[in-house]
Amino acid sequence: MRTWLRSGQDAGLDNTSTYSSWLNHVERSFALITQRGDSPWLIPRRQGTGREKIDPTIRPDGDCDSVPLIDFPPDFPLSDTIRTAMTKFLVVLLVLLLILLGIPFAILQLLSSHSVLTFTPLPKVIGIATPVTVRISNPHGARRITAILEQDGAQTTLKVASNDSTRLSFWRAHKPDQNFQFTAGKKPAPNLKEGKARLIVEVQSNDFRASTDAISADVNVILRPPSVATDGFQHYINQGGSEMVLITPSETWSEAGVRVGNNTYASFPVPGQPNERLALFAYPWDMPTDTVPLVFAKNEAGAEAKAGFWFKVFPKKFRMRDLVIDDQFLTKVVNQIDPNGSGDLLARFLKINGETRRQNNQTLADLRWKTADKLLWTKSFLQLANSKVESGFADVRSYIYKSKKVDQQVHLGFDLAVSAHSPVVAANDGKVIWAAPLGIYGNCIVVDHGCGLQSIYGHLSEISVKEGDMVTRGQVMGKSGSTGLAGGDHLHFSMQVGGVEVNPVEWWDAHWIKDHIQDRLK
Repeated sequence: MRTWLRSGQDAGLDNTSTYSSWLNHVERSFALITQRGDSPWLIPRRQGTGREKIDPTIRPDGDCDSVPLIDFPPDFPLSDTIRTAMTKFLVVLLVLLLILLGIPFAILQLLSSHSVLTFTPLPKVIGIATPVTVRISNPHGARRITAILEQDGAQTTLKVASNDSTRLSFWRAHKPDQNFQFTAGKKPAPNLKEGKARLIVEVQSNDFRASTDAISADVNVILRPPSVATDGFQHYINQGGSEMVLITPSETWSEAGVRVGNNTYASFPVPGQPNERLALFAYPWDMPTDTVPLVFAKNEAGAEAKAGFWFKVFPKKFRMRDLVIDDQFLTKVVNQIDPNGSGDLLARFLKINGETRRQNNQTLADLRWKTADKLLWTKSFLQLANSKVESGFADVRSYIYKSKKVDQQVHLGFDLAVSAHSPVVAANDGKVIWAAPLGIYGNCIVVDHGCGLQSIYGHLSEISVKEGDMVTRGQVMGKSGSTGLAGGDHLHFSMQVGGVEVNPVEWWDAHWIKDHIQDRLK
């Protein structure tokens, strides 16, 4: 390009295309260029001493590199093109920085979690000091947990629990569910009064986001404890036997019954007596005879009243005997109860006689929850007709194998034998709540007679009733046999009260039933 540049106006720099062409030519020869007034400022690419200025009034003679140059100060301005380029560069740099900083922030946000809260169980009533449990599920744990009681707009903090913060390292944690327990009621909140209130539990996640989740439950406040009274009868109790007591709970209550040691026995309505309840209870064969039975009534808030009653316990001695077993017996019972098992025959028998026995007895005990809330019978219970007693209640058996004692268990029932496949009848009126195989008991039937009283029939060769059937006293339900842990044909008969097995002899005795049950209900 050849153009005389005497000045910005003489050179035609006011013409946009000429000026742009000139700038483009100069830009090819210089590293940096910008505009301040009419003077272009630049740094040459190939010659010059450093920072130089081109005078637009001098005509170029050849390449732009050959124009006369003069020095200019270091704070020279850049061209509009470079300014735009640098602005874009700074914007891009800023965006990149924001992305680099934002990605970890977003990842930490996404990895953070919420807490899942569940009351276990859901509280409905609180009183003086009611225990409450909340289950917290959060893989990162809880940074802060707060329990609050709210009534009439006023809040009382019941409990606060805190843990060290893990805001940045939380993602490495895998915390199991935790139970947060606290006490709600008048004791921790002195201003609490009877009426409506609300429990609130707030949980802050121990992660980057630190989300706060909450759960609440509306509750009734009951501050007055219940009361309970008992009958005035004399209660003569046999160790290993049964008894009945009448109780009268009052005020606000939700549960009433009898406690004997660690065992609790429910109460049931007395027909025609709306305020009175009956409770059948067992005095287990191995219960120390100085154990005092007590009646109780409690409300949903946890307040409880107790009362005693007149009683006398008669200690009993139970037979101890050796039971010799051999390989023929082991082969029969082990392969029948554990057909898919393998290994040493004696070891398998010992597992059945111990672990399986305990499991089966727990299954029977759990059937107490299927009992009717009234007595389903009126007469005494029947013993298997013309039967011979081969084993009694609470016989302590030592198992002898090859002249060596290998195990000891307690037989909590009667073994009754007549002849092979004898008819087995219902001992009294009731409802069939089990009719199926049950481990050591073989083919088994359980009949519920109401108010926690149940009869058990084991080792049957045949079952002719089904669960849910109503049966009457003396009705045939099956046939005796040798299924389960039985060496020969017989009936295993036992009875339980509230899931605890008792001596059936009392229930076979019409006189005992009259004195201890029927006369007290008149």
